[in-house]
Amino acid sequence: YNAAISACEKAGKWEEALQLLFVVAQSEVELGTITFNAAISACEKGGEWKKALQLFSEVLQTKMELGTVTVNAAISACEKGSAWEMALQPFSVMAVRNVELDRITCSAMISACEKGGEWARALRFFGASVESRVESNTITCNAAISACEKVGEWARAMHLFGAMALSTIES
Repeated sequence: YNAAISACEKAGKWEEALQLLFVVAQSEVELGTITFNAAISACEKGGEWKKALQLFSEVLQTKMELGTVTVNAAISACEKGSAWEMALQPFSVMAVRNVELDRITCSAMISACEKGGEWARALRFFGASVESRVESNTITCNAAISACEKVGEWARAMHLFGAMALSTIES
């Protein structure tokens, strides 16, 4: 079932992915984190951030181990759906459940805030990622620079660009 749901995700068939998830849930097969990750990602690809958050909530209500991939999928779904405030929900769960941040988490949160015009919040996430020693990459830095650019904070954007050029940012 995991492979089939993943195939639906890659094909952009979120409705079919959810139908498969429902079939698995009704069967004797135990649902796992990988199954939910694939279904959440399918919703992300289909622009269905609300459904992705519903699935994320279901994971939280189970005894499944919550991992970075699951949280990142939910955050990315909100980011793609321009729902930056909703992205804060799965992000806030990370600290409570001791789930580690990674560069995908940080990039998605920065991008979500950037899309919502929340440049100051985007920069706080960028700063937090640096403080947490999460390796930045060009995607992370570009999202922070873009957040500054969208609100005319060109001096901050240039400062970030200069810092990025001087550092050993992974591309």
